[in-house]
Order: sequence, then structure tokens, then C-alpha cells
Amino acid sequence: MTKKETIKQNVMTKISLNKVTVNICVGNDKLAMVKAEKLLLKLTNKKPVINAAKKRLATWQIRPGLPIGYKVTLRGEEANKFLKWILDSKGKKFKEKSIDNNGNFSIGFAEYLDLIGVKYDADIGIMGFEVMATFTKAGFRVKERAIKSAKIPARHRVKKLEVLDFMKENFSVEVI
Repeated sequence: MTKKETIKQNVMTKISLNKVTVNICVGNDKLAMVKAEKLLLKLTNKKPVINAAKKRLATWQIRPGLPIGYKVTLRGEEANKFLKWILDSKGKKFKEKSIDNNGNFSIGFAEYLDLIGVKYDADIGIMGFEVMATFTKAGFRVKERAIKSAKIPARHRVKKLEVLDFMKENFSVEVI
């Protein structure tokens, strides 16, 4: 058995979809915050969580702790279904440059009407959002656990090519 065959059979090297995060950032606009909350609730059937600013941006009147958007995190089967719906709405295509070096990728929508099966809601108006998919390998919990946490070595991190192969295999996606 060659080294490549051993690597392919190793369970620790297999990547999986960890979570899908849907994010809407509106800045310092109270009316848009209400609309963003309604939109995320409509898209995901989950209660959104407030995103607060971490830095001060005087030109946009944003200070640390100020609510500037909402996000929803989906995991497991919900994440797979939502990501499939998103990719179907994009025509099962996404750009290779939307994948970062840590194995995450994001897709942006200028308006929620681009999604399959979603109709215009006058209460929400026209609003866009971003979808971020995060991938992990077995053993990634080591960096997040409370006792004896450790860094993930570079050889075990999720790579761009692994995400491309995973997306082609599991979601039949074409990368442009």
C-alpha cells in the first residue's frame, strides 16, 4: 500500500461541513436591523443573534458594542439542506477565489429574491446577505476545548483543494 492510498483511507484527513453562517450587516440603521431580523427568520426559521461592532468607525458613527447586524448559524442536516438550496439558487456554480486558505468559503447575494422559491416581502424590501460555510476535519475540537487546548498543525488544516473536491463530490458544484 502506497502512502497516498493510506492518506485517502485515513479518517482523520476526511473533511466535513461544520457550519453554515448566514449574515446580514446593516451598520447603524435601526429600521434596517428590524428588516434584517425578519429576513433571517424567514430564510432559516431560526432566531437570529445580534452582531455587535468591535471597532470604532467615526465616519459611520459606529462604536464598540453597538448592534450592526444579525447572524444565524446552522449545523448538521439543516446546514447541508440550506447550503444545497443556496448553491441551487446560484446555478451550482461559485468562484474559486471565494474559498480562503483555511478551507472556508462565502457566497454573497445582492437581494434575497435571487433564491429559488422566495417571494418579495414588502415589510423587508430589498436586502442582501452573505452565506459562509466552514469545514473541519476530525480532531479540530482540540483547539476549542477548555482543558489542554492546542494548535492544529499545518498538515492537518483544511486546504482549498480539499474543499473544492468536497463540494464537487457532495454538492455537484462547478467551480469557475
